[in-house]
Amino acid sequence: MSQTKTKVICFANNKGGSGKSTTCANVGYSMVTEGKKVLLIDGDMQMNLTLSYFDEEAALGFNESGENLYTAIKKQQELTPFIRHTAYEGLDLIPSSILMSGIEVDLFTMWQREFILKQGLAKIRESGEYDYILIDAPPTLGCWVMNIMCASDYLVIPVEASPWGLFGIANMFEFYEQIKQVAPNLNLLGIAITKANERKNYFKQTVDTLSSLENVRLFESIIRIDSTVEWSQDVSKPVMAYKKNSRAA
Repeated sequence: MSQTKTKVICFANNKGGSGKSTTCANVGYSMVTEGKKVLLIDGDMQMNLTLSYFDEEAALGFNESGENLYTAIKKQQELTPFIRHTAYEGLDLIPSSILMSGIEVDLFTMWQREFILKQGLAKIRESGEYDYILIDAPPTLGCWVMNIMCASDYLVIPVEASPWGLFGIANMFEFYEQIKQVAPNLNLLGIAITKANERKNYFKQTVDTLSSLENVRLFESIIRIDSTVEWSQDVSKPVMAYKKNSRAA
């Protein structure tokens, strides 16, 4: 058995459009370029993380065949059989499904429902096959996001640098503190600023507000507004693989 200690990092924010999927997808690719082996898990019904590495036809195939995270969670199965290889060596993914929209109802009747994902990941973590497991969470604060956070070692909160980007961030911190009561090993790794336009006044306001938070790390690297992000998503490639010298990369 490998002696690698797998670290699990989730990307979560209860505000939609904060760049969670884009950040998760590209952090994973960046880790692979540094020689790490990474497993991505798409926990959102929008399937954006899945579509970051597979075209629409393949993503719909995962959805229709049952080869996806929803099937695994609903049946409380071990997650290894649901892993799919991407086009990049060392980077694998467990796809999502549009049926994830009903996961809260499914979890409601399960015993120890907040730990279903953690249990499903146990064998993968114990194998040491991956250096990192990165999980993309949906923009909610329900039982499913609790599952994701309980299965993780670290939390990254992507925050959009816009007039509405900070909306609800207090709720996110409150939810994190609640999760810590049942998952004390979960730690806030930091906040990542996304969709940044440094020429706008609200960019500085966002940075100043987040910098003023006590005991919260603000990552120095920011993700800038760049049409390259959309073009790379259109062809299901990470930004660095699509255009390494772009502003967003």
